[in-house]
Amino acid sequence: MADLIPFDEVTHLFEDFEHTAWRLETQRGYASDRLSPSWERFQRGEAFGFNPDSPWHANVRAQTQRGKRFERVRLVDDPPTEGQRFLMTSGLGNVAAGEDIRNLYRAEAQRLGLPDYDFWVFDSRTVVKFVIDEQGVTLGVQILEDPGTVVLACQARDAAWHHAIATAEFQAQVPSAM
Repeated sequence: MADLIPFDEVTHLFEDFEHTAWRLETQRGYASDRLSPSWERFQRGEAFGFNPDSPWHANVRAQTQRGKRFERVRLVDDPPTEGQRFLMTSGLGNVAAGEDIRNLYRAEAQRLGLPDYDFWVFDSRTVVKFVIDEQGVTLGVQILEDPGTVVLACQARDAAWHHAIATAEFQAQVPSAM
């Protein structure tokens, strides 16, 4: 089993990747979201947009302007949890920055046999698997590069991407998301 390391030790991958950074998000809520200043804005019903001062948005914009792709699929319960509604709201800024975010109902993900853990896959070579506790706290990540793990992550990516629904279309189906 790979060592558990702090997420901060892999942040360089979000600039160093060559072609594609892809994420599967499986949690019903994340502690980091609930602790962010944006959570209070969400609680007040405020919308979120592209923020050029956000380090994440600035990097996504810079990388996508270089021709790289940021993509993710978020699993959503029916009805969405409060944490999932927050992600749908805050994710609009990520989309405006250049990410392609799609959504997939959890029941469909289970039918497809998708993993029940979060991960990033970079350039179909490196998997960064999250270890998250029951309260949504990220305890660390594992860097996995063995061919078997990478192939399974790529297969999950392809299945999820094929069945997921683009953000705008999904949010039109879930009007209570905002």
